[in-house]
Amino acid sequence: MLATLATIAVLHWAVLLIPGFNFVLIGQLAAGGARPKALAAVGGMTLATLSWALLAVLGVGVVFTAQPALRQLAQLAGGLYLLQLAWKLWVSRKQPVAANERALSHAGAFRAGFFTSMLNPKIALFYGSVFATAMPAQPSLAMSAGAVALVFVNSVVWHSSLAYALSQPTVQRAYLRHFQRLNQLSAAIVGAFGARLLATTLQEWRARAS
Repeated sequence: MLATLATIAVLHWAVLLIPGFNFVLIGQLAAGGARPKALAAVGGMTLATLSWALLAVLGVGVVFTAQPALRQLAQLAGGLYLLQLAWKLWVSRKQPVAANERALSHAGAFRAGFFTSMLNPKIALFYGSVFATAMPAQPSLAMSAGAVALVFVNSVVWHSSLAYALSQPTVQRAYLRHFQRLNQLSAAIVGAFGARLLATTLQEWRARAS
């Protein structure tokens, strides 16, 4: 059991350490002087992690593989949500601290963290493939619970550490000096993630139609 959990931990950390949308969202809130909102976003992300891990144990990854239309609908919703969030970041680029206050409330930060993770079916496929690769064909309840708890704790530790590190005064001062460019860059990155999800979905639809 320990060897299995160690394998899952290594694979999960390898993915966590790759900067993605979660990193951008946490950095945007934390460096902009809104650590509580960054932690609220972390709460949403980690709840989504727990949800997808539980669903992966229950076999949702297999469902998405067998029914690609469901996965594509989730991708479409996720892409549209990210584009909407990118627009919010873009239009709030001129007033540093006030912009962060207006762009996302604490509840809004939590929702952003949760929905951007829940509306990414690739997370379910990742957990499903990792669990299927590392765990035996018929894992015990204790092993399944341990695997879910492991990825949840990893997510909490990593994203909370980012929120605290990026909200340090030195980082905040650097952020405020370059606020407009960084906000535009964040909006562009978030928009690119959303556009990529939409483009991938459209390509899959065209491939099925041809």
